[in-house]
Amino acid sequence: MKKTVFSGMRPTGKLHLGHLVGALEGWVKLQKEYHCLFGIVDWHALMGEYEDSGRIPEYIKEMALDWLACGIDPEQSIVFIQSRVPEHLELFMFLACLTPLGWLERNPTYKEQLREIATRDLQTYAFLGYPVLQAADILLYKAQAVPIGEDQLPHIELTREIGRRFNFFYQADIFPDCEAILTKTPRLLGIDNRKMSKSYHNAINLSDSEHEIRRKVQGMFTDPRRIKLTDPGHPQECNVYNYYQVFAPGQTTREVYEWCSGAKKGCTECKLFLAEKILLHLAPIRAKRAELEAHKEKVEEILQEGAKKAKAIARQTIAEVKDAVFHKKVQALT
Repeated sequence: MKKTVFSGMRPTGKLHLGHLVGALEGWVKLQKEYHCLFGIVDWHALMGEYEDSGRIPEYIKEMALDWLACGIDPEQSIVFIQSRVPEHLELFMFLACLTPLGWLERNPTYKEQLREIATRDLQTYAFLGYPVLQAADILLYKAQAVPIGEDQLPHIELTREIGRRFNFFYQADIFPDCEAILTKTPRLLGIDNRKMSKSYHNAINLSDSEHEIRRKVQGMFTDPRRIKLTDPGHPQECNVYNYYQVFAPGQTTREVYEWCSGAKKGCTECKLFLAEKILLHLAPIRAKRAELEAHKEKVEEILQEGAKKAKAIARQTIAEVKDAVFHKKVQALT
């Protein structure tokens, strides 16, 4: 039998090229080997965006369109909105009761975000406890694997520890250990050479028009040491060249390296060519997205059917959890 994989994204803004190459293209491939559940995790979005939550419904719809356009197939995978499966919060409560506070306070991602995100007040109970909800998302479907970047490994380890603690405490064998499927995420910076983020307004979005994509590519930072057209460039230090490595690998990338380092073409021409390569890469996605936008009722049907399928699994897990919690002898913790 295929192993179960769970993964999700927070609907906090439009999806961009970083999401495509960092997660979505990998998810599409996983569908062939695993039984996949992909959740639009809106409760997680609310935990961080509670002060400005009005656009979350809009972002949910946009995310569903992008996922389906990129190749997430509801015939192969379960695609759903987290809040439509109330068992997520129910399991979150059960797990929160036995998760030590120290485990959450030591979470490196929590500490990092408190330091870096100064525009929002994240000193809340919910944000401290979001790794427990994350664990509930995974354990609810007894997922055996989760696709993540290396920086997310502490979250998977915490999920394993919470699942083991529940199993031991209630003398149950409900939750399996989940393993990480490490994704090789290309280093794709924003057009200003900073981390690609909606907060910086420096991302090329999957839903951008052709004109907008060309405009953004033309605004990309290039080699700061190449002042004149006749100056040789340094491709390895140029963000534009990095995009070529992702969206036009192989012969094209080698040609770009030669004309840049040999001062055969200028940065403006180079970026014009890059925009066409990105548009070519996105062409089937853009066509599929336009088709879905014309039939949004079909997207809603997919999400409803996905929630129905997810609930069927979730209810069985919650039934087992309640039986263990309320009808079995508790194992003393030392």
